[in-house]
Amino acid sequence: MSVFKAYDIRGVYNRDYNKDDVYKIGFFLPSLLQVTEIYIGRDDRASSPEIFDALSRGILDAGASVVNLGLTTTPAVYFATAHYNAQASVQITASHNPKEYNGLKISRAHAIPVGGETGLKELEQLVMHNTVTPVSADKRGSIHNKDITADYLQFLAPFVPNCSGLKIGIDFSNGMAALYVPQLLANAGATIININEEIDGNFPNHEPNPLEEKNLEQIISLVKNNALDIGIIYDGDADRAMFIDEKGQFIRPDVITAVLAEALEISPQSNVLVDIRTSRGVMQYLEQNMHAVVHMWKVGHAFAKLKLKEINAVLGGELAGHYYFRDFFNCDSGILASLLVLKVVKNLHSEKQVMSSLINKIDCYANSGEINFTIEKKTEAIQAIKHYAEGVSDLLEIRDFDGYRFEYPEWWLNVRSSNTEPYLRIVMEANNQSTLSARLAEVTAILSKFQS
Repeated sequence: MSVFKAYDIRGVYNRDYNKDDVYKIGFFLPSLLQVTEIYIGRDDRASSPEIFDALSRGILDAGASVVNLGLTTTPAVYFATAHYNAQASVQITASHNPKEYNGLKISRAHAIPVGGETGLKELEQLVMHNTVTPVSADKRGSIHNKDITADYLQFLAPFVPNCSGLKIGIDFSNGMAALYVPQLLANAGATIININEEIDGNFPNHEPNPLEEKNLEQIISLVKNNALDIGIIYDGDADRAMFIDEKGQFIRPDVITAVLAEALEISPQSNVLVDIRTSRGVMQYLEQNMHAVVHMWKVGHAFAKLKLKEINAVLGGELAGHYYFRDFFNCDSGILASLLVLKVVKNLHSEKQVMSSLINKIDCYANSGEINFTIEKKTEAIQAIKHYAEGVSDLLEIRDFDGYRFEYPEWWLNVRSSNTEPYLRIVMEANNQSTLSARLAEVTAILSKFQS
């Protein structure tokens, strides 16, 4: 089934999969994870209640029980899984995808993700090839509700900074962050302007993907028109947050990793995790200013969380706007990231500085951002880029754990296949714009031959 991805289960509901498929996922999940109880949360998409019902029926018919967390964010489900020592959990969400999508993010005990290599492929085979035989009525599981709001807010409360004097704009994207953020910041002392705060899984104002430029128009206008110190925009399930500086400029998400290290006041020699698309400027700032030990790894929460735990990193960040925290069970949280960024903005404000002044110190190279190419023959296209890159003089290093990253003295290139969408993605960075433009033109010319 095409909905089983590297990080989660996701697709257009009632086209790529339906309630019968979800029922079977629920039925085989307890045996796959070897559990007798599963926590389930969900977002506000129109299909989420039906998916919850089908998933729950499958779990109950397998003889396991369900703890219903109700409407909540994905990070709140991670919190509940770890905080209450749950055996496993599922969040029903399609995160940043349009309204017709939905999916399942599955975690084991301690909020350890279940990805393609750690259970999802096996689950897919069970769903596709095995027959469902429900347990007898007397062995069927039960379901009960659990409200985690108070405990979750109490956990996050120590991270809320004094924001007195700040002017903040927040775009909730009609997503789940609106459940918690207004309460957390109610007494922070800031002037806050919220937009798209009503939780609505139809996303009437814009799609809940902050990486799409068109979805940033409202928050950028809000910052500019009201002379705000910072703008925050969340995605649909609040596992990501992105930021607009006081000039109305989008801050590339990998740069925020260094900002978070400042907020956490990390100790020298602390491990920090970055993904393979991360700017040299970010890594140099972490190493030279924070004296951190930077580790580069694969893209995606199913990989990042395990690596964060393995190396005991205090922090991890991705170009997609996921930020992982050792003190948040090695999980990602858009809300926690935004609270920490506000701490930095407040510190800058106290010193009569602005956000862009810090960002300019970190983001000091010419960067392409992530560019997507719709290509059917991805493997052949990547090999063509590899052949090109290996023929360029002064090649310093090749990293090959998530596509390829080719390092040169004055520039670098990453090429990789998306694990969730039909794209080949490239990121390039150079010491200056002219070098970037020239190399980008060469790579684009190669990839254009593979585009239909």
